[in-house]
Amino acid sequence: MSSKMQKSLLPNRRRLLLALSGASLLPALPLAALAAAPRQINILTSYPDEVMARFESAFEKRYPQYRIRFLWRMPHDALPYLEQQSGSETVDVYWSASPRTFARLKDQRLLRKLDIGHGTLPARIGKTQISDPDGYYLATEIAAYVFAWNQKKLDVLGVAPPRDWPDLVNPRLRNNIALPVPSEVGFAPVMFDIVLQAYGWKAGWAMWSEIAGLSRLVRRGSTFISDLIGSGDTAIGLSIDFFVNAAIANGADIRQRYPIHNGINPGHIALPLAGNNAAGAQAFAEFVLSPEGQRLLTLRDIRKLPVRPEIYTNADSNEFNPFRAAADGAMNYDGERGRWRLAVISAIFSSMLAEPHAEISALWQRVHVAEAAGKPMAEVRQLLETPPADEAMAESYAVKKLFYNDLEGAVATRQDIMQNWSATCAKRRAQAQALLDSAGA
Repeated sequence: MSSKMQKSLLPNRRRLLLALSGASLLPALPLAALAAAPRQINILTSYPDEVMARFESAFEKRYPQYRIRFLWRMPHDALPYLEQQSGSETVDVYWSASPRTFARLKDQRLLRKLDIGHGTLPARIGKTQISDPDGYYLATEIAAYVFAWNQKKLDVLGVAPPRDWPDLVNPRLRNNIALPVPSEVGFAPVMFDIVLQAYGWKAGWAMWSEIAGLSRLVRRGSTFISDLIGSGDTAIGLSIDFFVNAAIANGADIRQRYPIHNGINPGHIALPLAGNNAAGAQAFAEFVLSPEGQRLLTLRDIRKLPVRPEIYTNADSNEFNPFRAAADGAMNYDGERGRWRLAVISAIFSSMLAEPHAEISALWQRVHVAEAAGKPMAEVRQLLETPPADEAMAESYAVKKLFYNDLEGAVATRQDIMQNWSATCAKRRAQAQALLDSAGA
């Protein structure tokens, strides 16, 4: 396995060197000592070192008979890796945030059932089903979406911190919103669908078009949104809570708020059938979902939201509680409805707003200047706000099937339909420009 395909934490590398250096001594060891040697658990994840190191240390302390070896894959790389694994180097545990990857693995019968937490772990939060009802993958933690902002920057702009999505549609925020591109940033597709479900397809895309026109797009491999906010390069960033919480914990001058209309992006754990250490995999999954494992998620350098409601019992009243938020109606996003249209939404955003972003931004600036001068811009707005596909088309079996293989963070490859969408959007932009020109705007 190449170094690009495998990455281990330093403690594991250290153990490997020690094991190799002592290999010549093995024949002299008693059979009982050999039998007691810790068994390895191979865990595939997309989570960063600081998260996994905490769980490695705590788990191995509780279960000294096991040693963890981590492999790293982003969601769109994890699926083909798990589909093709065989032999001794198989994955025992898959732990990541990619609901569609887990659903695909279940559909292909590549997972074994997890018999953990029946009756004590919630099946859903708000309108989102967080765990597989058949028990093949279980939610271990959840994340929600936040507005992060730089207060000094907002004060200069004369803009109040946003409370909900329509507050972002403010011409004063031009070039001061950091907006992730959903086809390139793994957590972003659900965020876009939250707005579309909350406000409707037509009004939702109108909002995203104008927000995109005011934004700086954040793409794969570019600067973290929290860095842009902390440095004052932009005033507001749209992100997911644990990234912003981690930045604040490390001293960034950032404030954040959960929008009134929100949704959940769960992380899941599953046990691949091909794994060679079923007992160790089960023990690790049980540990992650135990009260001890769930409390690790609340540590300052992790700051994820546990799925066990009792972990929030003694929490500070100012801390976000997703179960309380759901009871207040703030978690009405339907994850099952959204799951298979997320790739379609990401592709529409690319065709309509990301690829022609410079042109879209310039057109929206002209609209805002014209409206400030009292000129009617309803017809131009309609051209800029209308997506190339209506909701019925986006939710049709035929279209969703085209994008079935496009997972979180993967670039959509359905070129024919996307080229048609791009052509439709280009025609509308040309019409909008002509109207602006004729209006002297």
